[in-house]
Amino acid sequence: MKEVAIIGYGQTKFGELWDKSFRDVIVESGAKAILDAGIEGNDIGAMYIGNMSGGLFVGQEHISSLIADYTGFTPIPCTRVEAACASGSLAVRSAYLAVASGAHEVVLAGGVEKMTDVADATSAIATAADQEWESFFGATFPSLYAMMAKRYMYEYGMTIEELSMWSVIAHDNASKNPYAQFPFKTTLEGVINASPVADPLTLMHCSPVSDGGSALILCDAEKATDYAHKDDIIYIKSSTQASDTIALHSRESMTTLKAAKVASEQAYKMANITPEKIDVAEVHDCFAVNGIILLEDLGFCKKGEGRIAVGQEEKIRIDYNNFVTVNPSGGLKAAGHALGATGIRQVGEIYWQLKQDKNCKDRQVNIENGYGITANVGGTGGTVCTHILSDKK
Repeated sequence: MKEVAIIGYGQTKFGELWDKSFRDVIVESGAKAILDAGIEGNDIGAMYIGNMSGGLFVGQEHISSLIADYTGFTPIPCTRVEAACASGSLAVRSAYLAVASGAHEVVLAGGVEKMTDVADATSAIATAADQEWESFFGATFPSLYAMMAKRYMYEYGMTIEELSMWSVIAHDNASKNPYAQFPFKTTLEGVINASPVADPLTLMHCSPVSDGGSALILCDAEKATDYAHKDDIIYIKSSTQASDTIALHSRESMTTLKAAKVASEQAYKMANITPEKIDVAEVHDCFAVNGIILLEDLGFCKKGEGRIAVGQEEKIRIDYNNFVTVNPSGGLKAAGHALGATGIRQVGEIYWQLKQDKNCKDRQVNIENGYGITANVGGTGGTVCTHILSDKK
């Protein structure tokens, strides 16, 4: 297997992009990535595009052909990748495997979702749950994650203040991110007293409905300097994926994402590091409780301690001595959650952070060990994909 590098990244702003079409969003993000990498369109050997539900959101299937057409890249092979909210990271993984196998030297991994074009996105998002045993009986994603939050409170004594601090930190981080959907700060009282959604979750514990696109350029690491300056090259040290039951009630535990534990353990082994080496993480906080659970399942703290690991400002405190910065972008909660683009945006943020890109500006974290991790979740944990990146070859 060849080593794989990232040499470019681009994204649109996430939010309600009323003046941009589905096609506009993916073209903008892809063009930015290509310009960032300094490559030509004919350097790209293949494209993998993450998209959860174009058919339901904008009435468009056969997305791979559409994107190849409107980016001007026909006849380059383009493949759509779908795994609910983890579609983006699986597009990255598909691109990674294409380069690592030697099938292609340069590959584009993109993600796109246009969610605000429908009157109510709730039913479309619910297709990522078990239709027969969850959605049919009225379970929405907020209600499923509310069950997880209630169970976590019961098992570990989490308070509403501890849960809400996650959202406070997310918005503080997003206030420094010009690409974020909600670049403003909030207070603990503002989160707790927001409109109720599904007890104990309020509106401010939930990620928004978002439009957005993101794209990465992956390259054979041995050839990366042929295309990009060495300071703009970040290496993918591991790419892993694991699965769990689609229905929440079939899980061994409602307070653990087993697929996240398995995928991250494999990722650390593949990268030959431990969680203590991670400087920065982008984790899937579609609801605040999910971010807290992932702190534990990624090995940053013990089970039940994620609720008290949330520190002040942009930091997550680990083991009371060490620190890892989590979701400097604002995460899904505040930066936005354009389903098919989210996993790629997470990897893109880590790429920017590790090479200390100008796009980070006020949200640049302290890079000591040179490692970052992403965890992208499909549904309530039926699919989880993780990536570990490093500034070291």
